[in-house]
Amino acid sequence: MSKPSLLILPGDGIGPEVMAEVRKIIDWFGAKGGIEFDVSEDLVGGCAYDKHGTPLTDATMARAQEVDAVLLGAVGGPKYDNLDFSVKPERGLLRLRKEMDLYANLRPAQCFDALADFSSLKKDVVAGLDIMIIRELTSGVYFGEPRGIFKEGNERVGINTQRYTESEIARVARSAFELARKRSNKVCSMEKANVMESGVLWREVVQEVRDAEYPDVELSHMYADAGAMQLTRWPKQFDVIVTDNLFGDLLSDLAAMLTGSLGMLPSASLGAPMANGRPKALYEPVHGSAPDIAGQGKANPIACVLSFAMALRYSFNEGAAADKLEAAVQKVLADGVRTADLLGAEGRSPVSTSEMGDAIVAALDAM
Repeated sequence: MSKPSLLILPGDGIGPEVMAEVRKIIDWFGAKGGIEFDVSEDLVGGCAYDKHGTPLTDATMARAQEVDAVLLGAVGGPKYDNLDFSVKPERGLLRLRKEMDLYANLRPAQCFDALADFSSLKKDVVAGLDIMIIRELTSGVYFGEPRGIFKEGNERVGINTQRYTESEIARVARSAFELARKRSNKVCSMEKANVMESGVLWREVVQEVRDAEYPDVELSHMYADAGAMQLTRWPKQFDVIVTDNLFGDLLSDLAAMLTGSLGMLPSASLGAPMANGRPKALYEPVHGSAPDIAGQGKANPIACVLSFAMALRYSFNEGAAADKLEAAVQKVLADGVRTADLLGAEGRSPVSTSEMGDAIVAALDAM
């Protein structure tokens, strides 16, 4: 059998630094873990614009469609703030999501025991937290038409359209129910059915899919603003949350900070199965390009490392390998190894980006 293929797109800012640490781990699995990958690398975001005048070339897009999974670092930075909207670095990422039809974004919010005191919430609220937010990613207000800034009489008006079809809602609902069956068999769907017709349709379709196809899964509904309140009040009441593109963007970032640092959180964006049975897939850390610390060795690579762990689990069916990598991260944190973003008041000295990667590899060796 041919090796599973992986396209790496380090991107901008701290993206290349954190991705270099992931490459160490990919190499470890190839040399010692019995899993070899066919790895290729290309450009996306500002670096692609600098070289090609576009944030994503057609050739890179074609390659992303062919491989088993894409692993992305980060895109953007103040250098590109004055570019036309159509060629901003973020448009490369959006094109990948749209053309690969990656409709289900998986954002775990997991609080590692060693970092329970690091959250801004009380330890008993976040200790042991392990929830998954599934955000619809290719429709809704970010893609709906009409959109734009128009002249209306004597003033300008900005328009964005919230639009969902039944099939778009149903397929992301199925993703949530399938995942729930592998966890605690519980889904909470969040929308604004009290004020938005798209929310009414969302609630109806999610309920219909559950009743017809997943009667064994417990389903509840909650308005998204109430969901935000409950996430900060008692987040452990949730297991899988499914919601639309806009609310998912907000709620997943809120949930991210329950764990203490954006530098800890991975994500997966999944689409329909390809001919080989693997889903179209893009994996990326939740954090941005952090241009203020780029090149300084201060970035935390764990979110990108854990994104690769998600790739092992969801694209390559290597759940045991994913568990091992996550356990290595847990061990490193339990041993007190910290990048600068994870330092509390205990007076520890931070390790560099590279030293954190080396520590994770050493933990894998020790297993």
